[in-house]
Amino acid sequence: MSAKKKTRKEKIAEQKLKGVSVEKSISKNSKKQSTNKSTSSKSKKGLKSTHWIAAIASIIITSLVFSNSLKNQFVNWDDDKNFYENKNITTLTDGNFWVNTKKIFTSPVIGNYNPLTIWTFLLENKAFGLDQPFYWHLNNLLLHLFCVLLIFLISIQLNLSWKAAILVALLFGIHPLRVESVAWVTERKDVLYGVFYLTALLYYIKSIKEKKRYLVVIISCFILSLLSKIQAVVLPLSMLCVDYLLNQKISWNDVFNKWFYFLISLAMGIIGIMFLSDQGSLESNSTYPIWQRIFIGTYSYMIYLVKSIVPYRMSPLYPYPSSFPPLFYPTILMLPATLTALWWAFKKEYKAFVFGLGFFTFNIFFMLQILGAGQGFIADRFTYIAYFGLFFIFGYYFDLLIKTEKFKIPTIALFSVALSIFAFLSFNQNKVWENSGTLWTHVLKYYDNITLPYGNRANYYRDIGETQKALADYNARINLKQDEAAPFNSRARLYFNSQNPEDWKRSLQDYNKAIELEPNNAEYYTNRGAIYAKMGNVQAAITDLNKGLSINPQHSVAYLNRSLMYSMIDDVPNALKDIQSYLALNPYNADLWYESGRCKRRLKREQEAIADFSKAIQYNNQKGVFYYERCKSYLSVGRKTDALNDYNMALKLGANVDRSIEQFFN
Repeated sequence: MSAKKKTRKEKIAEQKLKGVSVEKSISKNSKKQSTNKSTSSKSKKGLKSTHWIAAIASIIITSLVFSNSLKNQFVNWDDDKNFYENKNITTLTDGNFWVNTKKIFTSPVIGNYNPLTIWTFLLENKAFGLDQPFYWHLNNLLLHLFCVLLIFLISIQLNLSWKAAILVALLFGIHPLRVESVAWVTERKDVLYGVFYLTALLYYIKSIKEKKRYLVVIISCFILSLLSKIQAVVLPLSMLCVDYLLNQKISWNDVFNKWFYFLISLAMGIIGIMFLSDQGSLESNSTYPIWQRIFIGTYSYMIYLVKSIVPYRMSPLYPYPSSFPPLFYPTILMLPATLTALWWAFKKEYKAFVFGLGFFTFNIFFMLQILGAGQGFIADRFTYIAYFGLFFIFGYYFDLLIKTEKFKIPTIALFSVALSIFAFLSFNQNKVWENSGTLWTHVLKYYDNITLPYGNRANYYRDIGETQKALADYNARINLKQDEAAPFNSRARLYFNSQNPEDWKRSLQDYNKAIELEPNNAEYYTNRGAIYAKMGNVQAAITDLNKGLSINPQHSVAYLNRSLMYSMIDDVPNALKDIQSYLALNPYNADLWYESGRCKRRLKREQEAIADFSKAIQYNNQKGVFYYERCKSYLSVGRKTDALNDYNMALKLGANVDRSIEQFFN
């Protein structure tokens, strides 16, 4: 009997290898058992314990592979613009949480509209502060682990065995091209949109299989996914892939039934394009006309396919080549090749292959940079959801092969080696994102003829006090391209921080050069005004600050610097006027409310000074000097009890106070 059963299994396996889908085999068995109520009810109880053990194992392995990412710092590539220099994040106080939330949901960041992602940064700043990157990285990892679980559950729902499902989950979890999405805090948008996208997809599959409506869950998750990253617009197309795999008839009517999802996608797509265009992030890239950009798209598509198996030369940045490479042209063959493969597999009813390649193609298509947006034409992070389609194909054929004695051991060995290599590569790739220095050093291994890595690494070295390394990188940056103002401005700032007067002269020369190259940049005049002030030329400083503000009246730093200049020449009214202009732009700066209060005390406007000191305390109640200065204003207007309370609080917080003031409390 056992030999007979074994032969039957081998025949079934052969049929499956020829293209008979797992779904057909399952559907035949389910028809035979449709009258068995106990079996039916048992299947509705959910996953078996084996499934949960497999799911937990995939999560544990993924967490171990990414454990070293928790040691990473923030990096100066979009982390600055997204949160640690984003005013909607940095100005957070107890009283402006909802005001800042509204601003986040009504404005883009560097051309991208992903407000839910930015809002999570606001929550993290509120909970942990901007000096605890561990928690920010931990949240990225936790979201990724949840995506791994969802991938496992989706694979089970799509009729893979638990063995194949854990393979798909691990491929998704530890593939080296996942690193960018997990180890880079800015790419919170990948793991966050992934959670909602995959949840919506899971419940869509359940709605088909269980004949239940999960409309509220699906639509809610879809919208949250779109608010996390615009790439989620592809969800309706992914649903069509699921329809096909689960033997639903695909017709125009099925497409029309998803009109609401397509409408939501279209609306969000238009909003995203508008923001990209308004912010200048959507580039037609004049170097390459649209017809050449099609070849960029097909080349990128080919690279993503190759890297799913051989993840080579992983770089955080893949810059556009300076001239169009001839090798891009033959990749146009990827278009007919992909369509032919899909048509052939469709005719042969290789349903898993059609589903997987279709899912990948739909989810990567809008990221192929045919319309350029950004500084690179390829990005590892673009594959975050798309690779599930390819991994599903691997899992499906893994399922078939391990059912035959001939292929079982070699198949398991092959995928075990592949997973081990992927785990090793991912663990090492996490180290690239340790800090801005390691990040840009890695990019320069592959691209040492572009300016961005040198400039950003120089900024990092400058900020941590590695002056000579910073200077070398600034010089390299300028030597590569001498007609751009920004690197001269950055190098001038390095010289500005020096205590050597000779370096101040070099700083002034670089600011002069920056202004020569870009005479309408308010920041450069403001910065030159600062070096004039440092060199003792207050009038020249004020002149430059006036020029900067005439170009950009919203430049808050110019108001701040000019207020300091007016204070130096004892022009208190104008100093106060500039402080108030600054506060109109940055109303949550406690130190400037304090300075405003001091100016008003000097002008004998004690009641107004009290109000300003109170504002300072409202935004930062841990500075004793704020209470001490308000104490003196309270004494001036005869409010001795209030003055005494502030004096005691100042002492408690360690402020340096004049004890002789105590005589006025009696």
